[in-house]
Amino acid sequence: MRAMVLEQHRQPLVLRPDRSHPSAPTGRSGGLVLDVTACGVCHSDLHVADGDFGSPPPIVLGHEITGVHDQLGPVMVYAPWGCGNCRQCAEGEEMICSDSMEAGLFTDGGYADQVWVPDLRYLEPLGGLDPFTSAPLACGGLTAYRAVLHGVDRLRELGSNGRVLVIGAGGLGQYAIRFLRLMTDATVSAMDLAAAKRQTAVALGAEAAFEKPDEGQLFDVVIDFVGVDTTVAAAANHVAKRGVLAVVGLGGGTTPFGFGAVPLETTFVASVWGNRAQLTELLDLAGREPSVLLGVEVMPLDQAQEAHERLRSGQASGRIVLDITGRSVGDQRS
Repeated sequence: MRAMVLEQHRQPLVLRPDRSHPSAPTGRSGGLVLDVTACGVCHSDLHVADGDFGSPPPIVLGHEITGVHDQLGPVMVYAPWGCGNCRQCAEGEEMICSDSMEAGLFTDGGYADQVWVPDLRYLEPLGGLDPFTSAPLACGGLTAYRAVLHGVDRLRELGSNGRVLVIGAGGLGQYAIRFLRLMTDATVSAMDLAAAKRQTAVALGAEAAFEKPDEGQLFDVVIDFVGVDTTVAAAANHVAKRGVLAVVGLGGGTTPFGFGAVPLETTFVASVWGNRAQLTELLDLAGREPSVLLGVEVMPLDQAQEAHERLRSGQASGRIVLDITGRSVGDQRS
């Protein structure tokens, strides 16, 4: 089968037209092989390519996967696969299982004609959703959805008086803006250094977009999709008492925490991915609200490295999705 393979960290992906068909990874058995239709390109893929996660090459990247199952039809893959034996797995939170195995991050993923999946329960029927525009929901959309859920109760309590700041108006931030507008009556603001992304944030429903908030401006919920020192500090400086600050970005930023160091009764959370039930909720929401499906740029599988370079340089205005079937090359979908 064809696959784009990371053979060495910090080296370009290589197209292998004759890679072996997928099978169960070491320590696993059974499972099924899914024909892949599309796979989103995510910033986490860049972290794998750079060796930040310690994933040993060679490995096939890609965890925002849609495909076709012979009985279920078009499906989306839920990519975090837990051990099944720990407390987190028992609670349905497989994405924080200490022994989880994520497709495309620690085992072969969707930059290939086929992908191995351990169980049918990790396949979610698309229910008529387009497999290309919906593919980024598997991680980008789901991660933003869970981050928003951390603050929804507080925002609903405040109603139209609620104030939200989304830091980083790239792919995940754009999803968050749409979710916030659909799920709350709060006033939504966006913070980003790029003028084009600020314009997109306003087009998607943010009431304001700026490079940084005004001095003393406070928000009841702050979601940081960048996560570097400067953005985490901005988040901590602009979250209100009894507010929620969710850090999603993998930038490694930190801020002092302790009594007197942060606003009183504020909740700080490091938010990661989303659980299986939340993926079902999200796809149901997308089926009811087409505006959840943001536009994507479709590129062929053999241009995966170019997609990485564009994402790394900030030249991708939204989400890029690889067409594994070869039927939608150069397509723009919205």
